[in-house]
Amino acid sequence: MSKQIVQFEDLGMLDYKSAWEYQEKLLQENLQVKKSVQSKDEKHSLSETTNHYLLFVEHPPVYTMGKSGNISNVLINESERSAQGIQFYQTNRGGDITFHGPDQIVGYPILDLEKFYTDIGRYLRELEEVIILTLKDYGIKAGRSAGETGVWIDASVKGRERKICAMGVRCSRWITMHGFALNVNTDLSYFNHIIPCGIQNKKVTSMKEELGKDLNMAEVKEVVKKNFEKVFVVEVKDQKSLAR
Repeated sequence: MSKQIVQFEDLGMLDYKSAWEYQEKLLQENLQVKKSVQSKDEKHSLSETTNHYLLFVEHPPVYTMGKSGNISNVLINESERSAQGIQFYQTNRGGDITFHGPDQIVGYPILDLEKFYTDIGRYLRELEEVIILTLKDYGIKAGRSAGETGVWIDASVKGRERKICAMGVRCSRWITMHGFALNVNTDLSYFNHIIPCGIQNKKVTSMKEELGKDLNMAEVKEVVKKNFEKVFVVEVKDQKSLAR
């Protein structure tokens, strides 16, 4: 049985708003396919025309707030953010406040989960597994923290818990958007101005911080793609010019 195809595009450095609008465009195209279906038989055949995508991007410095976020978790005001060149967006994903910036791999899967399973909890666990396996490939032991989404190091060691990958998603008629943010060589000082994910007294880390050296971003992206294929049992195909 052939694997499902996930079309991949690396958007490079792109502002948050443009990347968000692009995700919405791809999601809405898939939703239009589903809305055009009338009967169960048609649904079975037409659902095969929805497309899967995996987008990678690096954003200029930006704080993003999820639907359940609390503005009190942002510790600097608008003028201070502006002075430091940091943008801010209230988004429609789950989760609280996080930071996106250069040298961080932000992954946005737009998947039709009806072709996999209709379980958003499982989807999040499998996204986490992609990152856990990627970190393992670099000799970093990571895992999950009970009741907290994302990927952590030393999650069970009080005082040493540190988050290396944040996650927040949206799902509409089982089409996903938003995703994960893996800190590779990320400047962690930006996290000092927020309470990341609204979680008090826990640190944020990066692959560079853990390994004591800079990582090759292109190489890490390839490892993430490989593990995405492994966990979701798909084939990720490069698509250099998806229509925007």
